[in-house]
Amino acid sequence: MRILKIQTLRGPNYWSIRRHKLIVMRLDLDNLAETPSNEIAGFYEGLVEALPSLEGHYCSPGCRGGFLMRVREGTMMGHIVEHVALELQELAGMHVGFGRTRETATPGIYQVVIEYLNEEAGRYAARAAVRLCQSIIDRGRYPKAELEQDVQDLKDFWRDASLGPSTEAIIKEAEKKGIPWMPLPARFLIQLGYGIHQKRIQATMTNNTGILGVELAGDKEATKRILDANGVPVPRGTVINFFDDLEEAIEYVGGYPIVIKPLDGNHGRGITIDIRNWEDAEAAYEMARQVSRSIIVERYYVGRDHRVLVVNGKVVAVAERTPAHVVGNGKSTITELIEETNLDPKRGDGHDNVLTKIELDRTSYQLLDRQGYTINSVPPQGEICYLRATANLSTGGSAVDRTDEIHPENRWLAQRIVRIIGLDVAGIDIVTSDISRPLRELDGVIVEVNAAPGFRMHVAPSVGIPRNVAGAVMDMLFPNEQSSRIPILSVTGTNGKTTTTRLLAHIYKQTGKVVGYTTTDGTYIGDFLVESGDNTGPQSAHVILQDPTVEVAVLESARGGILRSGLGFENANVGVVLNVSADHLGIGDIDTIEQLAHLKSVVAEAVFPDGYAVLNADDHRVAAMAEKTKANIAYFTMNPDSDLVRKHIQQGGVAAIYEHGYLSIVKGDWTHRIERAENIPLTMGARAPFMIANALAASLAAFVQDVTIEQIRAGLRGFRASVSQTPGRMNLFNLGKYHALVDYAHNAASYEALGSFVRNWTTGQRIGVIGGPGDRRDEDFVTLGRLSADIFDYIIVKEDDDTRGRPRGSASDLIVEGITQVKPNYRFESILDETTAINKALDMAADGSLVVVLPESVNRAIKLIKMRGVQEEVQPQQSINNDSQNGIASSSVVNTLI
Repeated sequence: MRILKIQTLRGPNYWSIRRHKLIVMRLDLDNLAETPSNEIAGFYEGLVEALPSLEGHYCSPGCRGGFLMRVREGTMMGHIVEHVALELQELAGMHVGFGRTRETATPGIYQVVIEYLNEEAGRYAARAAVRLCQSIIDRGRYPKAELEQDVQDLKDFWRDASLGPSTEAIIKEAEKKGIPWMPLPARFLIQLGYGIHQKRIQATMTNNTGILGVELAGDKEATKRILDANGVPVPRGTVINFFDDLEEAIEYVGGYPIVIKPLDGNHGRGITIDIRNWEDAEAAYEMARQVSRSIIVERYYVGRDHRVLVVNGKVVAVAERTPAHVVGNGKSTITELIEETNLDPKRGDGHDNVLTKIELDRTSYQLLDRQGYTINSVPPQGEICYLRATANLSTGGSAVDRTDEIHPENRWLAQRIVRIIGLDVAGIDIVTSDISRPLRELDGVIVEVNAAPGFRMHVAPSVGIPRNVAGAVMDMLFPNEQSSRIPILSVTGTNGKTTTTRLLAHIYKQTGKVVGYTTTDGTYIGDFLVESGDNTGPQSAHVILQDPTVEVAVLESARGGILRSGLGFENANVGVVLNVSADHLGIGDIDTIEQLAHLKSVVAEAVFPDGYAVLNADDHRVAAMAEKTKANIAYFTMNPDSDLVRKHIQQGGVAAIYEHGYLSIVKGDWTHRIERAENIPLTMGARAPFMIANALAASLAAFVQDVTIEQIRAGLRGFRASVSQTPGRMNLFNLGKYHALVDYAHNAASYEALGSFVRNWTTGQRIGVIGGPGDRRDEDFVTLGRLSADIFDYIIVKEDDDTRGRPRGSASDLIVEGITQVKPNYRFESILDETTAINKALDMAADGSLVVVLPESVNRAIKLIKMRGVQEEVQPQQSINNDSQNGIASSSVVNTLI
């Protein structure tokens, strides 16, 4: 077997709207293409031996063991690889269950789709599954050591990708509240929400967290001085920078017992408590010095260690922390007791689990010695043997929830402290013998104030009630159900996507909001270009959604991006599907128009239930998408007598209709006439039905988002088919004696529509510079040639610079084949270089001629034309209405696909 390609999907996609995280592997079964599993000797036995846990896979029989039943009876290897890849992830602790396997149009080549939780792990699992199955086929077995290594590697991927328990708690709460999130590419930042409504977190610091508060909390001595000045009980202590000052510092704090810790340490690193002699003080100083140049020496206060969590000025959780320890049973050594304790499934490495495994360091041995033990000692039954001096969970400590026990005065004091330091989220460390009594009664003290406190002890205490502290953070960031989203309007279709996206963005600008939009020619925010290029995939969508100034997102969603990565967002408020016609077929295993329609329907299906799918009622494949989406439906139509739309309106639906020369919004028994089509520049004087349809779709999408009719009208009137607003979309240039037209028509439907305009050019010659993307099917190029022969008087056939894997000259030959099928004696020539072809066409243009350029590079074509001395860039409708100057029949009906 050979893996041909592996893709990672991250959003709603061709395979699933709900399951966003999918790996798609294109797998060539090679000589197994005709061989089911029951014909491979020993395969079933080898698979069960390697992965007996596959017994839990139901598969199509719908019962436990159903999948293995299929293997025994005979199923294809692609299907088996799917289940093995899922099971490998399960064995590594990643619970996934979605998979699909489909044979492509090429016999023996399958698409194997598996769910993942971690991208790297998902891709690894796909490759490992092929490796495992191939090994069983070749050798009858998969070595146990290799399987164990696979599982361990997958566990490592999962562990390394962990965001940490605090961040994950916040993310889970965000998901529960329906707040979108995404990781940002620096400093472990997480964005919550989109655009102008976004918030950011880094662990438990938020964009509300002040730098002054963080800096102050990080300076433990400064924190203590500030609190002391405000009457807060703190340990008596001092800061030293040299070992020679240690003895004097001990005397200053009142003698032993003392605490020595680094000035700017965290997570308990470098801290030694309850020091009772000079030898231990020397060792503690050296350990603290490894963390910080400056060392704190404090009086040690006897009591229990408590962490009080304050969020947005309110105490939300209290935990009593106990240092790592074991309890004697009278039989086992301390080493054995530690091993037994670490077997607890709640304990893991680092922050992997609720608790952390206990590991010993130098201070552990010192502490054991102070208690009269060694690691080989056998503590009596019930005897507690402490292994760490500090109670941090990261060093194996445990936590008991005390939230309901804290005394009101202590609660008030904690909340006051956080305001003094200036933090929105803070963990206050308190030492007291009883948190249910005021500190002043028990000589309790505030030991530290921590910025970015860990949540693990509160969300998963060892004993007691878990507290939803992440909920308090989300309520602070998004109070009173404040919106976390901006409107997302997604546009797709075979033709018209870019023009409709740009028009819709232009209409929305009339509201005064900052609009971010993506198109095939670039990513824009407001009136400015962020990045040029074909930016219709999820990465460009993220640029818009991550920008903190954007108030509305209008996103062109092309087939390629959806197929390669899925949509760049989970849900949209409006999904517009313009049309579906034959284009890009045979690419990415989309071989039929029906499959292409299914791919485009992702945009409609990903709309919120209270949003709108804006669908073309005149395209039966698009209209049928109404059955697949849970969103409200809004139709647009060029046919005022459409039965589908009439019934939809009678049922209370909304629609955009072209009627009596007007673009109108219709709902129930009222009609809002937006504007006459002839007054909308984009429609070319109402002579371009397809452009009218684009305008209907954009107007309807804006209307269902509460943009007013007046604002829609203003947007329609102010939008033109120009280089500045629609580059490469019906850009007409007056070169004095002749005209040049640049359009990005590149498929049969767009050629046919363009022909409706070009055929009505009645003076000079109609010269076409034509071609098409190299990854189209052979028959598509032949069709373009046939259509061109009926449109132009003279044709120059060129090729794109990027032939997309097709041999140079092949596409040109196929187009020529189509031309000669229609007109064997037709006048044409082949000039493969696009620049040379364009210049040749411009050179040969006689007076009154029209040179039509269908380029690979729109910018290059426009530049070459402008070098000829453009007198003006004109609107196509201007040319239509000026018959004598431009030679266009006034009775023409233009149907341009853009």
